[in-house]
Amino acid sequence: MTAMSDAVRKELQRQFNHELMAAHQYEALAWWCAHRTLPGFARFFRHQAAEEREHAARIGRHLLDRGVQPVMESVPAPRMDFASLLEVARHAQTLEAANSRGIQTAYEAAVTARDYPAQVLLHWFINEQVEEEAWTAEMVNRVEAATCAGALLDLDRHIERLLESDKSAGH
Repeated sequence: MTAMSDAVRKELQRQFNHELMAAHQYEALAWWCAHRTLPGFARFFRHQAAEEREHAARIGRHLLDRGVQPVMESVPAPRMDFASLLEVARHAQTLEAANSRGIQTAYEAAVTARDYPAQVLLHWFINEQVEEEAWTAEMVNRVEAATCAGALLDLDRHIERLLESDKSAGH
């Protein structure tokens, strides 16, 4: 296997830590929702946190396979001061947009360095981000459409059912 360039190593290390930061932020969103008795959203955001940790692990394994030790940096305190569930949903949307930009930056470094293994790794992440950005856009739209407390509670229960159906379908 060809050695990894400093530029690609730096970008993958940065993205590795960004994924861990996103997991930390999603945990904070889960606790915000739990505190407001929105168990469906809390569970959903915990699921997202676990997914982000798995994304970090995927990058970490790639680094290890290429002879590079993943370096964990400190994770900043997550934002927890939201006025509404809509603000939480929009924050999740902002997180995913930032994640997409980071992955694209890493991919550009891999293309420039002609690092084909890193490109293949990052193709998976690029495709994953299409799904991630789509779900945050849908979540924002659904929360915006839920114009009363009863509608938000119905949406919260709907998210719980979606998680259960995903779980039983093996997703």
